[in-house]
Amino acid sequence: MNQMLQDPQTETSLPTQPPVPQDPVTEHPRFAKPQRVAFVQACWHRDVVAEARIAFLKEAEARHLTHVDVFEVPGSFEIPLHAQVLAKTRRYTAIVAAGLVVDGGIYRHEFVADTVIKALMDVQLRTEVPVFSAVLTPQQFHETEVHYDFFRKHFAIKGVEVAAACAETLHGLERLRGQVAAGIVG
Repeated sequence: MNQMLQDPQTETSLPTQPPVPQDPVTEHPRFAKPQRVAFVQACWHRDVVAEARIAFLKEAEARHLTHVDVFEVPGSFEIPLHAQVLAKTRRYTAIVAAGLVVDGGIYRHEFVADTVIKALMDVQLRTEVPVFSAVLTPQQFHETEVHYDFFRKHFAIKGVEVAAACAETLHGLERLRGQVAAGIVG
């Protein structure tokens, strides 16, 4: 064992640990033009899905997406039509969908989730308005407090992730459209 001998007087006068530096706040790039985003949220398990919206709004603001309109629909199955109508208005530069699809009801959850995702992709390709999904389908969801707590936290993470994807995509599209307009790409 390696021991270090110390003068007893210096033991009492050891310097205190310096404070751990906080992570610097990341400065995200700003947009050339203001962006308006529609956030379409399913009301089924509203308290769980709301965590995605809350986290999205906070992260979106940090990424300079300050114009976000929130819309509610009964369930995830209703999101694609709402997204299409909003995209066709040309008022929104992006649309975000959030919902929790679980077993129950008249449709199997895999069918609903697959249908919603395919329909959202169709909206995006038809309108050229990017559509992002935080529509989640857990393999097993039980109506217990443990599952609710887990999925609330999971939806908060997904809200941050979808905000990042939305902002990064809009920046990429802004650059690409500028390049197309300048004749660089095309």
